[in-house]
Amino acid sequence: MKIAQYLDETGIHLGRVEDHRLFPMDFDGDMVSYLENGAGTLTCRIPVALDGVTLAAPVTRPSKIIAVGLNYKDHVVENKVETPETPLLFAKFPTSVTGPGSPVQWSASVTRKVDYEAELAVVIKKKIYNCPEDKALEAVFGYMCANDVSARDLQFGDGQWVRGKSLDTFCPLGPWIVTADEIPDPQQLKITCRLNGRLMQQGHTGSMIFKVSRLISFISRHITLLAGDVILTGTPSGVGAFRKPSIYMQDGDEVTVEIEKIGRLTNICRVV
Repeated sequence: MKIAQYLDETGIHLGRVEDHRLFPMDFDGDMVSYLENGAGTLTCRIPVALDGVTLAAPVTRPSKIIAVGLNYKDHVVENKVETPETPLLFAKFPTSVTGPGSPVQWSASVTRKVDYEAELAVVIKKKIYNCPEDKALEAVFGYMCANDVSARDLQFGDGQWVRGKSLDTFCPLGPWIVTADEIPDPQQLKITCRLNGRLMQQGHTGSMIFKVSRLISFISRHITLLAGDVILTGTPSGVGAFRKPSIYMQDGDEVTVEIEKIGRLTNICRVV
């Protein structure tokens, strides 16, 4: 099942997506509230055309976004660094979240080297702590596309990653959540990123150094995960910073993350 969040004049709502239509769901609240209430079966109302709906990010107020660096073998190679022995974690602030079709924007006075990173995002469905790896996927509500947008001049200049990864709008998520029952093995998905139609990244989640189950178990051993929390699982090779010459996103650029069995997440870049 595909579940989206959409906006109308009364606020944010949930809807099931099927056959290019959105079926509004009878629930008075957003995705986090739905998960906190047990993510039960909901009735749906009369559908509307999907292209007539304004989609929001599938999760707009996670308590935290935990991202994983250097989790694809080919991305480690292009970085010219050692393979991590344990998952390398960093945070993106919830205020960085934006939805499909919404602009990724930044000020030229803050950064001039803005990069894309196509990633598989995991949405946690319940509170967990110290979860064993063989039980970890039971804590997953579903999966979505993510773009770990990165201000490389801030990231590399600071010597740590939080500021460069957490500018407002630097975490596009969407276009919806595909529930875990439709993706029993998250290590079997093709993932791409296109910039203005040009293929920049082409990878496969089977190339992760640490699988999704391992990431959830590792994170939960140190940090309590709550319903609606988002984990970004790393990016394959092809990012702009390590191309020769480097390629950074510019005003008016269109960037699209696509993941097999999930969909496409497209955003336009705006320099303000």
